[in-house]
Amino acid sequence: MPSFGIAEGTKLLTLPLEGEVFKPWKEKNHTVTEFILLGFTTDTVMQLVLFVAFLGMYSVTVVGNTTLIVLISNDSQLHVPMYFFIKNLSVLDLWYSSVYTPKILVTCISENKSLSFAGCVAQFFFSAVLAYSKCYLLSVMAYDLYVAISKPLLYAQTMSGKLCICLVIYSYTGGFVNSLILTSNITLDFCGDNVIDDFFCDVPPLVNLSCDVKERYQAVLYFLLVSNIIAPTVLILASYLFSIAAILRICFTQGCLKAFSTCSFHLVSVTLYYGSILYIYSRPSSSYSLERNKMVSTFYTVLFLMLNPTTYSLRNKDIKETEKTLLIHIIRSKLT
Repeated sequence: MPSFGIAEGTKLLTLPLEGEVFKPWKEKNHTVTEFILLGFTTDTVMQLVLFVAFLGMYSVTVVGNTTLIVLISNDSQLHVPMYFFIKNLSVLDLWYSSVYTPKILVTCISENKSLSFAGCVAQFFFSAVLAYSKCYLLSVMAYDLYVAISKPLLYAQTMSGKLCICLVIYSYTGGFVNSLILTSNITLDFCGDNVIDDFFCDVPPLVNLSCDVKERYQAVLYFLLVSNIIAPTVLILASYLFSIAAILRICFTQGCLKAFSTCSFHLVSVTLYYGSILYIYSRPSSSYSLERNKMVSTFYTVLFLMLNPTTYSLRNKDIKETEKTLLIHIIRSKLT
């Protein structure tokens, strides 16, 4: 998720001076060329089991999110704010999973566990952009649900098409800008070891490899945690709690209970997602437990991305109807 600049000993990998073209993690002395990812285990059988498990989860993630994108794009009845946001969430999840999982699969079955310096930089930068953008988008989706439930008569007027597009653009822009902030402000000094005890490039194991943890690193990381994780979490929890309260005030009919169930399910999903991220990145570096972190990281980098299509849409009646119509259309086109 977060990104960083790297230095080894006294050979500092610095950012360009004022007036130069900005290139994150510019490596002047070429002393750090690759990292070695240990992954989950060195046992050959377990590596094969993990390969099959991650391949299965990645396949479900790709198929589920791609299906949502296609269905929402091709059905005009689904061109409403809620599904517009869900489609963008699927796009983010699709790319986010592709940042991590292919390399995890290679690490499981290949004897070559190395990841190039450029690959580590790219993985961090793009994962930060996508993760921060997703945090903002989930806040937007929670607010959209609140407006739909508490102000149904004003929903179309409040959540106009122009506003929805602007909110999505702001989400992507916020993720990109915050990734640049983290990239340009965090520098770690390595003491010579380039072995990462994890299945992807991440801040906690890299902190363990560094000679010391700069106060500037902690300050920037905590600032981004507050602005990108804690603040959206508070907004999301408030939106869902107000939505649930509005449902309970209206009625206890079957439809209302279904809406209540949906809100509660989304709330649990979001809480687990943000909770796992906060667990990894909000603790002091001295309290890092790499083995425990690897297990928790699996939730927000792989597992939740697989479950999101089901959590937000594939259980939905409108999506099921669209899927059925599309399948019938495909079958008929094949037969004719």
